[in-house]
Parts: sequence; structure tokens; C-alpha cells
Amino acid sequence: MDPTLLSRSLAALNRRRNDPESNEKGFTLIELLVVVIIIGILAAIAIPVYLGIQNTAKESAVQSDISNAKTAVVAYSTAHAGVMPTAADFADGLATDGYALPGVSNYFTDVLRPTITFSATVGSSAFCITAKSVTGKTFVASDATGVKEGTCAAGVAS
Repeated sequence: MDPTLLSRSLAALNRRRNDPESNEKGFTLIELLVVVIIIGILAAIAIPVYLGIQNTAKESAVQSDISNAKTAVVAYSTAHAGVMPTAADFADGLATDGYALPGVSNYFTDVLRPTITFSATVGSSAFCITAKSVTGKTFVASDATGVKEGTCAAGVAS
């Protein structure tokens, strides 16, 4: 073997060994692991917070639906000399008379919304509207109360 070739090769290896940063670019495995761990920690914090906000939004949507249903029932009763809508009127969403969302039939029984039930005391203006959120909470509104978490008993929110 040629001694000059050997000495040039050894000199090139020594230069490369002594100056690795000039030819190597990128991240080390440790740096990549640290980044993955940090992303995992952030996800562990953010996902539960997001789910809590999502559940609160679902419950607010149910409360809004009940409030809208109460407004529709009161408007129907006012227009019909104090007579409460029947369960069939309510199930149809009161849309045929324009007391809910005009042009949207079955507003209160839409599969994307919670099932809202209506009960009225015969011969009086007492009524109660109930809906169960997908989170499991039950909300009510009656002629005497606003929307709140609870149940209906004999046409009265409790």
C-alpha cells in the first residue's frame, strides 16, 4: 500500500473526526425524543380541557332548545286564548303555525337534537318541558321557571 495514500486517508479521517459539525446536519435522537415528550404533555393537558368545553357547549345547546320551545309554547298559548298546544302539536314542532322555526318541520324531534318532551296540565296554563343532554344531564323549563337542571313532576319543574 502506498504510504502517501495511507497518510492522506488518515489525515482525512482525523479531520472528519475532529470537525463533525461541518458535515452533519439534523437533530439527534435525544432532541427528537424531547420534542415528542413535550408534545405528549401538551396533548395530555389540552384534550381534557377541550372535552370539558365541548360538553358545556352541548349542555348550553340543550338549554337554548328548551328556551326556544318555551317561547314557542307561550306564543301558541297566547294566540289560542290560553289553550296549551297538544302533545301532537308539540311533536310537530309547532312549525305549522309558525311558532318555532318556520319551514323546519320536526324541529324538536330532529335526530341531531335531544328529545324534548312536553307536558301540560289540562285546564290550566301550567306546562313543563324536559330535555336530556348527551352528557346525561336533564334540563327543564315550566310556565313559572326558566331553564334549569331538574325534572318535571305533574307539569311543574322541580
